[in-house]
Formats: sequence, structure tokens, C-alpha cells
Amino acid sequence: MAVFTGRRRLQVAGLALVGLLASLIAVPATGVPKDRGPIKPDPLFTRLSQSVGIRYWIAHPEAAPIALQERFRRAGEAIESAAAVAAQPTGRARQRFNHDGIGLPQNEESVSVCTKRPDVVLSGTNDYRGLLDPRGNSTGWHLSTDGGETVRNEGLLPPVAIAGAPAPSGGDPVDVVTKNCALYAASLNYDPADPTGGPNGVGIYKTSVRTLANCPGGSAPSCWPNRRAVAQTTPPNFYDKEWFDVGQSGPAGRVVWVAFSDFVNDPDAPLGFTSASIKAVRCDGALEECTQPILISGADEDVQFADVTIGPDGRTYITWSEIRGELEQTQQTFIHKLRVAQPGSTTFGPTRVIHRETKAIPFGGFMHANDFRIATYPKSEVTMVGNKPRVFAVWDACRYRLLDNVCEESIIKFTYSRDLGQSWSEPRTVSRRLGDSYFPTISAGAHSRRLAVAYFTNRYDRVFHNRQDVELTTIGLNGRVMNRQRLTHPSNESEADPLLGGFFIGDYIETSMVRGKAYTGYNANYRSVRVLGEGFPVPQQDNYLTKSGL
Repeated sequence: MAVFTGRRRLQVAGLALVGLLASLIAVPATGVPKDRGPIKPDPLFTRLSQSVGIRYWIAHPEAAPIALQERFRRAGEAIESAAAVAAQPTGRARQRFNHDGIGLPQNEESVSVCTKRPDVVLSGTNDYRGLLDPRGNSTGWHLSTDGGETVRNEGLLPPVAIAGAPAPSGGDPVDVVTKNCALYAASLNYDPADPTGGPNGVGIYKTSVRTLANCPGGSAPSCWPNRRAVAQTTPPNFYDKEWFDVGQSGPAGRVVWVAFSDFVNDPDAPLGFTSASIKAVRCDGALEECTQPILISGADEDVQFADVTIGPDGRTYITWSEIRGELEQTQQTFIHKLRVAQPGSTTFGPTRVIHRETKAIPFGGFMHANDFRIATYPKSEVTMVGNKPRVFAVWDACRYRLLDNVCEESIIKFTYSRDLGQSWSEPRTVSRRLGDSYFPTISAGAHSRRLAVAYFTNRYDRVFHNRQDVELTTIGLNGRVMNRQRLTHPSNESEADPLLGGFFIGDYIETSMVRGKAYTGYNANYRSVRVLGEGFPVPQQDNYLTKSGL
């Protein structure tokens, strides 16, 4: 019997997951060809966004483990049953934020709210109903026009053109609603049959509230009439984990800044890639003109998790993590970094180190009581204090790393800078020290005196630290905790989804603070339905939205 540890252990778990998914999905329904022959398992898919790996294995079921091949042979029968199930809109329950009537999962929530009209709320997800989409799209959008009380319309981001061919949306949702209610969204875009073997890129989409509220939904192109690949590449490179913001930037006016990871793939390398860098692109607000990709991470060889904020001062702030030890397969240290561009400029200043996290949740690691994919993911925010910008950063870290890859009692850390990143406050723990807290997200208004920090926590499961809740913490500008709210009850069993099990709940959640209220998107398994219209009603993964005063 083979014994696997560390990253290889995660890889094997991933193969089991995609096997379960592929057993329920017939490739013809996704519009993906099946005639490319067996493909060698690629360890890179344990590092890239999980939606990329899942779609790849769906396109190549013949390369699945032998134990799952019979399940794949029955995929045709399963998809016929799925195709006969009508996706009926269903009523609201526990702030569920979708119209999913067939029980396929949603995760990796992004949320944004219009400042001028807080009744306009836009959320994005990895939406696994996309596995049944004839166009092969899988980045979900969900629109509310009553402050998040109900979903007015929803669907999937349509393809964008890359190298002259349509590239479906493929996950990693990010959504931004401007102060005047213009709606923007972002996604990875690639051929789901061969993600790293062909052209790929980052798509940015723009629409209006009226258009999105009244369009047909689904993956109809008319829902997002203004869309383009703002950055594209070809093998061996693959663009991953984009994040973006829209705002006023000095003489440049309204601009869109998007940052992402650029992986240089090598199937013969131990991890499937030889290097990674952070790059960024600036476009005008109409998405008509964009720069070429700008290198942000300098000489860093291994990076991930770019975050970008156009501050109320017009400067552009990009943060990311350099990972030391992963390529060398030694103990991992995450070095959180920042670079700043002046208003209107596309030239970034020197790299500033936010913090060297020696107890990061490592790639290939696990929480001590959960098996879902996770790694330390820093997020940042900027607000004005007086006439000066203050930069904030939050991230999750282990209090102890057992065997170097098992994270025990993870906490949420917080720091800030008054001088554009030249110096930083001593990191403070803003979560409770008992239990495990992870997936932090931070939001503030332009001149807010308070910050909203939300995260998953297992601290209410006092015995096992397994079941999951969402906690919203109100923090002062100096890191002092002012209030904590438990947004979920009862605790969620994150392993309950019949398709994803306990392997994947997304890589992030998001909260958006507007007019003293925090709109927090997350996923949970509270609703029981007959998945694909078969069997008994069982708990399955949905996206949720909770609105809370601070």
C-alpha cells in the first residue's frame, strides 16, 4: 500500500474529489470534447485555483484512478437524469443567495455593494451548476436589488475572446460595484478541456443594474455586454488567482486595476511549476484600453494571492505573499509584501515587507480537524485617517504547526501602516485564541473609523474544532476589537456536501462594508435537497449573504 504525505497527500485527495464530480457530469453537456486521450496527472492542479483542476479532470475522465473508472462510465446515465431536472427558483432560507434548484455546490464568495444605492448587491461564486452549461462557463453571479433580501437575477459569466476563440469563465470570482452602481466582475478564462495546454487569461466584465436585472440570466452574453480578456498568455504560462478594484486614480480618472499570479508550468517539475510572479494590468473604466502586464513581485520566485485596492487617495496598493520553502520542499515561510503606485501612475514604488509569517498555513497543509484545501491568504484595505492614508492587512496563521503541515489553533492577525508601508504596527490577534479561525476578509469605508473583519471559525465546536461558523469582528483603526458577532447558527458541517465532501469550500470569502453595515458572503450546507433530483434530500453547499450592523 502506498503512503502519501504533504503535497502528495493533497493531490490524491484532489483526484478523489474530481472523480466524484465527474461521475455526475457528462462532458458533452459542458461543450468540452473528449477525444484528446489520457493525460498524465499534473501536480500543478493542487496549487492552481481548484476550479481549474476540477474542470480539467471532468474533461479527461479516462485518466482517473482505476477505482473510479466505472463511475465515469456511468456518467452518461447520470447526466441524462440531471438534464431532466428543471432548476426551479426556490424561496429564501437562512439568507441563501441563489436560485439553485438542483443542489450543485457554490463556493468562493465575492460580495460588493453600491454606496449610492445599498439596495444593489452583487455577489460571485464558483458555481458548479456551470458543469451543466453548454458553453462550459462556471463563474457565477448573483444580483439583488433589495439590499440582499432576495436574488433578482443570477447566471454565469459568458466567455471572452482569447487568441481569437471563446474562452469560458472558469472560476475565481471577484465582483466590484462602484459608488454610482456600475457593475464589474472578474474571472479566470481558459479551455476547460486543457487549461494549461492552451491560451488562457483574466476576463473583466462590465454591465449596468438595469441590464443585469432584466437579462435572461444563465450564461447569456447580453447580461454582460462589455467584456474582454485584459491579460492573456500561452503555455507554459498560466494566469491564476486574479483580484481587482475600480476607482478614481488622480489624472487617470476611473480605472480598473487587476493583479494576478503568473505560473510558469513544467510537468516534470516536482510541483508542476518552476516559478510564479505577480503581475498587474490597468484598464480605463470602459475597458477599452489596457496596459501590458506589469511585473509587481520583482525577483520573487514563488508567490500567490495578489490583492489590489485603489485607495480613496487615488493611489494603487497591491499586496501579495512570497512563499519561501515550497519550491525547495522545506518549511514554508510566507512574506507578505506591498507596493504602491501614485495617483494616475502605472509605476510602482519599492517593495515593502508587511510581515514574515513563519507559522503560515502552508501549501499542502491541513487544519488539524478539517481536510479542505487551505493556505494563508492575506487581504488588505485602505482608508483615510485625517488627510493621510492608512493601510491595513489581515491574514490567518497557525499558533502551532504539527509535523510542519498540520495547522493547530489558527488565528487572524492584523497590522497597519501610517507611512505607505515603510513601517508596520506589531501584528495583533483579532480573533479568539481558542479554536481555529481562517479565511479572513476586511472592508472599510473611505473615511471610516471602523473596520469589518470576517472569517470562518471553528471555535464554537469546543470539543472537535470541526464544525464551522462565520464571525464578524468590528475593529478600530489601531486594531482594538470593538465587537464580535456570530453570523451563523447552528454551526455548519463543512464536510456535508455530497459532491465536494470535506475537500473544497473555496479559497476565500468576502465582506463589504457600506454605510455602517457589513454584507458578508460565505458558503454552508444548511439546505437539504434531492441532488440532481435523485435520492433523498441531503445537506449540500450553497452560497449565503448576511447583512449586519457594526
